[in-house]
Amino acid sequence: MKLTGCYTAIVTPFTKAGAIDEVRLRELVEFQIAGGVTGIVPCGTTGESPTLDHHEHNRVIELVIKFAGKRCQVVAGTGSNSTAEAIELTQHAKAAGADATLQVAPYYNKPTQAGLYAHFRAIAEAVDIPQILYNIPGRCGVDIANETTARLRRDLPKQIVGLKEATGNVDRVSQMRQLVDKDFSIFSGDDSLTLPMLAVGAQGVISVASNVAPREVSELVQTALKGDFVRAGQMHAKLFPLFKDLFIETNPIPVKAALALAGKIEETYRLPLVPMSDVNKAQLRKTLASLGLVK
Repeated sequence: MKLTGCYTAIVTPFTKAGAIDEVRLRELVEFQIAGGVTGIVPCGTTGESPTLDHHEHNRVIELVIKFAGKRCQVVAGTGSNSTAEAIELTQHAKAAGADATLQVAPYYNKPTQAGLYAHFRAIAEAVDIPQILYNIPGRCGVDIANETTARLRRDLPKQIVGLKEATGNVDRVSQMRQLVDKDFSIFSGDDSLTLPMLAVGAQGVISVASNVAPREVSELVQTALKGDFVRAGQMHAKLFPLFKDLFIETNPIPVKAALALAGKIEETYRLPLVPMSDVNKAQLRKTLASLGLVK
């Protein structure tokens, strides 16, 4: 399986009563596929996974796989700060038909590099499914060292197939590329850094912005992958205000607000997330309107 292109870290839509909105979720999946994304990533941070119970987490993954119907890849978010729980979620995702899984670094308990290696290795050995590691120290409080990722790739090449790099440091991609083989996929974890990361060896993005602009983000990635960095730069410049405004408050608050402004979901969050401020929402609306994403 080739892992390259634009993958959408899809939101989990809720009804006004707070339940998973399965009708809107199906519509969002159709919108993503129509926009030409390579894949969809349910139950990441953007999907409000911290507030989904286990049944809901598994249900969202099952639904996205069902709705996608093999028309795009599905990379299920099944990470946890408990290795046993990550294995259980990953086993379910494989049984449900996921193409790969996204494994975030264990958060809060802050393992050492030896602990990180043991954690990801245990998941890979327990479940035979491609695994993309997710390095986001700003949320997890721990950094997966490039050397740890490279060691996992060397020792488990069939399972450890990629990395979502969300440190905000483009140098990490250049350093990683020197440590791993060409078939190891590196993804930008920050929309605003997708273009520079692609320029130095990344293969794609796991995107928040593609929730609202799947075609535009997909075209940016594909244009860069074809080597047309002049045109890709123009596309990046046009989308840059959106990339920044979607993080004006904690993700996924702005992207859910954007989708609600576009009429695609109810603007419902689960505590401790709350709706964005009126000032920030007005700025977001202006940016969306300038791109023709809302009326």
